[in-house]
Amino acid sequence: MDNLFDAAQNGESREDRLAELSSQVAVCTRCDLAMGRTNTVFGTGDPNSPLMLVGEGPGENEDATGLPFVGRAGKLLDDILGAVELTRDQVYLTNIVKCRATLEDGGRLKNRPPKAGEIKACNPYLEAQINTVKPAIILCLGGPAAKTMIDKDFRITKDRGQWYEVHGAKVMATFHPAYVLRQRGDDLQNTKRLVWKDVQAVHAEYRKAMEERGA
Repeated sequence: MDNLFDAAQNGESREDRLAELSSQVAVCTRCDLAMGRTNTVFGTGDPNSPLMLVGEGPGENEDATGLPFVGRAGKLLDDILGAVELTRDQVYLTNIVKCRATLEDGGRLKNRPPKAGEIKACNPYLEAQINTVKPAIILCLGGPAAKTMIDKDFRITKDRGQWYEVHGAKVMATFHPAYVLRQRGDDLQNTKRLVWKDVQAVHAEYRKAMEERGA
């Protein structure tokens, strides 16, 4: 897997580098998740964006389409980005694992959190994406992404909304859109308020980064 980090130094464009990585992910068998997938879900968006969003992993809709953040959670993410006048085409979206993690329940496959070994197996791909896109800001969506990116002892309810320095980027975590959708009543309103606060802080950093680029 060492070549994941080498080719970016050979004059490839970011687009070409990510396409190469995506092809490697499509045939990856580094963990058992490969056995049950329909599609790998690599990433999408602007490889030159200063902002990368990192979620947990594909769900049923993502596995079916090969695209990250579709379905109800994806629609909410679009709405969250839209509230600060961003679209998914202006950021780079990916997950810590590229295949759907499932368990069988009553004869049906349901989503489950990825296991530590699955995250470890997939981590070189995430590292290579970060190494290629070189984001100035990373927003972790949910606890698993934050534990992988920031600290294994990260607690989303206690530590979200704070800035950390990782991979030369400013990194923050907020609640995953799927978590927001599971809330009700006052909990829903409180969670939305916290996510909005976090996303506004991230957008302020995004604007600074764009200004520094002269965009």
